[in-house]
Amino acid sequence: MLAAIGLESQDQLYAHLPKDVLLGRPLDLAPGVSEYEITAYFRELASRCAPGYASFLGAGVYAHYRPVLCDVVVSRGEFLTSYTPYQPEMAQGTLAAIFEFQTMVCQLTGMDVANASMYDGSTATPEVALMAARITKREKVLIARSVHPEYRTVLRTYSRYEGITIEEIAYDPATGQMDLADLDAKLDSDTAAVILQSPNFFGVLENWKQAAALAHGKGALLGYLFTEAVSLGIVDPPVDADIVAGELQSFAHPPSFGGPFAGIIATREKYMRQIPGRLAGQTVDSNGNRAFCLTLSTREQHIRREKATSNICTNQALIALMATVFMTVYGREGLRELAIQNLSKARYLANGLERRFSGSFFNEFVAKTGSSSPEKVNESLLENKIIGGLPLRRFYPELADCVLLCATEMIRREHMDRVHQAFQL
Repeated sequence: MLAAIGLESQDQLYAHLPKDVLLGRPLDLAPGVSEYEITAYFRELASRCAPGYASFLGAGVYAHYRPVLCDVVVSRGEFLTSYTPYQPEMAQGTLAAIFEFQTMVCQLTGMDVANASMYDGSTATPEVALMAARITKREKVLIARSVHPEYRTVLRTYSRYEGITIEEIAYDPATGQMDLADLDAKLDSDTAAVILQSPNFFGVLENWKQAAALAHGKGALLGYLFTEAVSLGIVDPPVDADIVAGELQSFAHPPSFGGPFAGIIATREKYMRQIPGRLAGQTVDSNGNRAFCLTLSTREQHIRREKATSNICTNQALIALMATVFMTVYGREGLRELAIQNLSKARYLANGLERRFSGSFFNEFVAKTGSSSPEKVNESLLENKIIGGLPLRRFYPELADCVLLCATEMIRREHMDRVHQAFQL
């Protein structure tokens, strides 16, 4: 193989990489280990990882109950082993599932049209900016500093060579919401979109209606993001937004050490031809029966590159199917009841702690750790098999004495009482 590509050694294959990222030694693996020994090894490791640990981590990845039916459906060979449904006559089941997924996303978000899922929430965020720039013919995007920090980083990476300028809007230090005065000051005739997240990274619900009015007053679009999809079971759908994007990890997909997840993007009907990715559409076959097919595919795989709206070359159909089964199992009322459970548990947890922000919140919030550091609090909790919240120093230096805590329906009262005790140390 090396000879075929004109190299003499394996080291030459990695010569372009920085020396400090190369391992420089063989992998620490025993030679000649059998398959059953490897399996036993990983099972033993798994048993040590986090048996019976309660987790208060959120920050874009949430631990919710997963109905057994989700795995039963997605494990079926027709879905698990199927390829991209380019041939509709062979893929009616997959296309029908995607069509239902799109319909449910529209019902959740209040938008007119949704695509057949995105890679994840973070990569869906820059697609909001690119889509807004195409629609408005403008090159500046304002994004709230209360948006997930990693989402903002991905946006900057995408926009670096797209000619789009990114500016951040401050958050109100009292409420934790986007500072509308700062937004008003930075909005101008060059602004393509205002992007906010609700609930935001601090767990606070944003005043998106006022933000939409300010944006629309300057001819800009409003992009609405979410990371906690369960919140949509109780909050008003963002009907005043122009583009909605987010992450459906909460709908039946486990945290999985950070992925894979499934993003979404939805919009108004008049912007349908600017939506990235692809859509599953409803039609009729030669016999007049209801049928489905891919339509309005704007990926560069499908049309000439210069006409493509995005270079997205995948979607998360299997994980989107999990979310579809989840939404079907819970239904409208079930999702609302689930959201109320999350709301109630987060309120119980917050009642024993000092909240940093006064804004209304859903199932996570920022708490001050007082005389102890967030790291010390988490160490104390870990001794009781509890994974604490996220220390915010890394992303927000001004919140070095704060931790982001999340309480979902999986958390029990005794766990929350333990957290209250740890914060008093």
